[in-house]
Amino acid sequence: MNVFNQLSIWLSFQLSIIFLIGIPVTLFFWSTKTRNKAVNKLLSIYWKISLLFFISLLLLIGNYNYSLLVINISTLLMTISVWFWTDINDELKEYDLSYSLITTTKVWRWSLTFISLNFLIQSLRNFNCFSFINSAACEIWLEPSSNFYIIIKNLFKFFFGANFTQPVAKFLGLFSLLIYTLGLIQWSIIKLPKNGRNSCFSENGRT
Repeated sequence: MNVFNQLSIWLSFQLSIIFLIGIPVTLFFWSTKTRNKAVNKLLSIYWKISLLFFISLLLLIGNYNYSLLVINISTLLMTISVWFWTDINDELKEYDLSYSLITTTKVWRWSLTFISLNFLIQSLRNFNCFSFINSAACEIWLEPSSNFYIIIKNLFKFFFGANFTQPVAKFLGLFSLLIYTLGLIQWSIIKLPKNGRNSCFSENGRT
């Protein structure tokens, strides 16, 4: 059962690379090339929100006890961010299946929702890891981040000539989490009451 659980978690992280990073990058450049303002705005918002996912990976590398909780919050916010905006939703409804960019975007939104639910289900199966990722039973959650750690470590050494250690990852993750939280609070207090669920993508003209 432990082997199956480990395989499921590994697969979840592999799918996240595709659906949380790979496909959104492709859609962003695609929408920029075709000048589709609705999808471009959707992806712009998504990338801002998805910063929390990368912060959670830093916390996971740093063995921060609540890193799994942050991962689930990040995937939840990412999912909400692609469904939240009424003006974008209304715009996407106007296209038929023959418009490949919009169809791909719709499929990706549902895939992202599935990935988020999958992460949550996997996490609930290891509920104690929400608050104590460093326990022996939670080692399977730390293993997928090892490759990401190696990449960042090599880049950090190349650009700064210094070692990227787990304490450094934890510090950067916590500092970034603080800045992200302050930004999210500011948006919730100032912009959300003003614009509501309107992304304002069409302020400069309709696509």
